[in-house]
This record gives sequence, C-alpha cells and structure tokens, in this order.
Amino acid sequence: MLFAPDTEEALEFAVVLVNTEAGASRSGTDELATVDHLRKLLSRNVFTGRVDYDRAELDEVREARAQIRAAWTLGRDEAVEAVNRMLRESRALPYLTRHDGSDWHLHATDPDAPLAERIRAEAALALIDVIRMNETGRLRVCAADDCTGIFIDLSRNGSKRFCTVRCGNRMNMVAFRARKTAV
Repeated sequence: MLFAPDTEEALEFAVVLVNTEAGASRSGTDELATVDHLRKLLSRNVFTGRVDYDRAELDEVREARAQIRAAWTLGRDEAVEAVNRMLRESRALPYLTRHDGSDWHLHATDPDAPLAERIRAEAALALIDVIRMNETGRLRVCAADDCTGIFIDLSRNGSKRFCTVRCGNRMNMVAFRARKTAV
C-alpha cells in the first residue's frame, strides 16, 4: 500500500466524483447534473454527516469537483496553494474521531458542515499526504484521446496510463488499426 487507507479512500472518492464530468463519465454525460445524481453517487460512496439533497448543495459539490480536478492536475508546488485554499474554504479544523466501527481517523470538519465543505476538506487532507510523500506524479489524467478521466496510479512501478481498462483497450485497438493501415 502506497498511502494510508484513509488517504487512499479519500483519493478514490475524489476520482469517482471528478469522473462524473461529461468527458470522463462512462455515459459521456454529466453524471452530477441533478440532485438525483448526487443521491445516487452518495448511495454508492458513503459520506458520513449531513446531506441536504437540494440544488444549492449540488452546486457546491460541483464546485468542489472542479477544485479537486484542478488540484489533481497541478505540479507539486502549485498543488500546495490549491490544497491550502480548499482547506480555508472548508474551514478545516482537523480532529481525531472514531465511528461506525472504524478505528481512530482524521476528520477536518464538523459532521454538520455542508457536504461540499466535507468533501473539499477530505480531498485536501488526502492530497496533503500525496504532496508530503512527493508522489503527485501518481495523480494522473487518462492518456486516452477522448477521455478526461482522472485516476491515482497505485501500481508498483507507477506506469499506469489509462483511467480504466476500457480506455486502455480502446487506445490499444486504435494503435493496432493504425499499424495495420500503415503496412
């Protein structure tokens, strides 16, 4: 395991959230366009604390999604500024807690804080670990021509290039057809 379990879990949620954008989603549409989409996202990715399920919350989560994507694509030093901004905006005040059968772990906002603030704070805390370990190179954007998906490369040698096997297979087929045509 490259990162602590809490960090990997937060990074994985960040990937799922950002990959709801139209250019990254399986459907090719924005999969976070409605409150029902938000409800579906949170039913598959448990997020403890208050959830309002209203349009204002959806808009704030969509803004958090954009901030996480932006931070994901920055170099190490530039990411620090973005992460610090996310922490300020979420009014983060880290504390240790345990709940729902989990051992001690870090939270940065009150469970009653708005959902977008909690998402921003958890993503920022996870990105702090990535920055401190000098592993920002493992935060990647899919190399497929028609995909803007993000992923975290947890492979041993850090050589993953695509967000999904589907994108990798599609690009391999494109390369195969190009070679076949060239012959």
